[in-house]
Amino acid sequence: MNRVKDKVAIVTGAAQGIGQAISQVLAEEGAWVLVTDVNGELAEKTAAEIRQNVGRAESCRVDLGSRAQAERAANLVVNKFGRIDVLCNNASYIGQWHDVLNATEEEWQGCLQTTLMGTQNFTRAVLPSMIAQKSGSIIITSSIQGMVACPTSISYTTVKAGLIGFARSAACDYGKHNIRVNVVSPGPIKVGYSPPPGHPIHAYQVNNTFLGRVGLPREIGQAVLFLASDESSFVTGAVLPVDGGWTAM
Repeated sequence: MNRVKDKVAIVTGAAQGIGQAISQVLAEEGAWVLVTDVNGELAEKTAAEIRQNVGRAESCRVDLGSRAQAERAANLVVNKFGRIDVLCNNASYIGQWHDVLNATEEEWQGCLQTTLMGTQNFTRAVLPSMIAQKSGSIIITSSIQGMVACPTSISYTTVKAGLIGFARSAACDYGKHNIRVNVVSPGPIKVGYSPPPGHPIHAYQVNNTFLGRVGLPREIGQAVLFLASDESSFVTGAVLPVDGGWTAM
């Protein structure tokens, strides 16, 4: 139960869903976790639950579209511990998706500012510490939609594919500093906004996996745990689908 013992981690978009599960798994395995989210109240609720039940955590409200707020959160951790070992760029803009003709400016800007630039802002904020300590693991939550086509989601698909390119480029640039950058690409995962069983979209999701089910947030957390731990010390620039076989079809 100590696979990331005493590592210092930051998770974005961590107040609920996949980010919450990632934070919980890392804390259970010995890490100190900064739970960040644009919803500061829910972020603190998650951090409090971790402190009460499984480990060590604090929270920080962060709007990822703001480079200054990302830097403030990173500085908070560096000032407390002197280092940052793990960054999980999990936050993503979630809205109503459309095809090219119908995609709105709002959904494009949300995806670009939160999902793509948010990842840039936080990665940039933690790199000086990781370079100085000559180590670090950065994990980015993309999606199977960054790997294969899915209907009517042009803005979401575009930025999720962009995250994979971002990770590979950063892995190339910072491997010389012993900083690893990898991607987890979830398939259909049961979260608050998921379609219920019996819904046509739920059936579509289940039918596109070899395992005949949707995944759980904790299953993404376990994949992130591997990439955050020293068990993956020779893994960088990789894309790990956690999708029940969707992308292998």
